[in-house]
Amino acid sequence: MGPGTSNPVRILVVDDDPGDVLMIEEALSDSDVDKVIDVVNDGQEAMEFLRREGRHTEARRPDVILLDLNMPRMDGRQVLGEVKRDDDLRTIPIVVLTTSNADTDILGSYTLQANAYVTKPIELDDFNDVVHRIDEFFGRVAVLPKQR
Repeated sequence: MGPGTSNPVRILVVDDDPGDVLMIEEALSDSDVDKVIDVVNDGQEAMEFLRREGRHTEARRPDVILLDLNMPRMDGRQVLGEVKRDDDLRTIPIVVLTTSNADTDILGSYTLQANAYVTKPIELDDFNDVVHRIDEFFGRVAVLPKQR
């Protein structure tokens, strides 16, 4: 939960690409930041997880969300908009982690109050470095809101 805490950082990965999910999980597990990683495969499931609905009734509130934009059923833009409009969820930091580097996606994400926008690198080493930097920032540098 940030500097000076002993609780693990809870990260929710929202991504429909199994390869990207695997790379994110491997990069996150490769660091010494204490964390718990949950994964959902689309925006609709992300909202069920965050609202503790359906099969996610026991879900724990994440400290940070890594959110892909382009997914089936409910895309990342819709998730970002819903989370930031929800009084109970809006304080969860959201890092958009996506393949798009389109100006409209970047501006749109920040307009919807994304906390950061990161384009997924193509090269594996660069991808790992980006995920490590996100992990290091939220695990060691940023002070995150306490769980409710």
